[in-house]
Amino acid sequence: MILSILLSFVFILLGLIHFNWVIGGKFGFIESLPTKRNGERVLNPKRIDSAIVGIVLIVFGLFYIFKSGLIAYHLPKWIMKYGSWLIPLIFILRAVGEFKYIGFFKSVKKTKFGKLDTKLLSPLCLIIGVMGIIIQLIK
Repeated sequence: MILSILLSFVFILLGLIHFNWVIGGKFGFIESLPTKRNGERVLNPKRIDSAIVGIVLIVFGLFYIFKSGLIAYHLPKWIMKYGSWLIPLIFILRAVGEFKYIGFFKSVKKTKFGKLDTKLLSPLCLIIGVMGIIIQLIK
């Protein structure tokens, strides 16, 4: 239960950061975007993109609140079963990356994003994925 609540807190916090970007906040926005070696951005997300990611992260947070048993829910069992594996898989795949700009095995490592990704973002994604698997295995 404690891991589920912790994971829901992390997801909701990440979702709120994305909503901050939707309303024009700058905290961590530039640093969170992968760049080429010359500093050119690889991604140029629009506000709607941040809103979609924010909504998904909040939904993941609610999923783990339901999973904790803290709030009663009436979702189909298949959503809880497959979501419990899908969410960790998404974050483990994000931690592994796409081998160029994102993840532990990226080749572009010396950029501002590359350094942040190595120190914070990929480890966070791996921890989220492992926590999700642990939650699923102990339930």
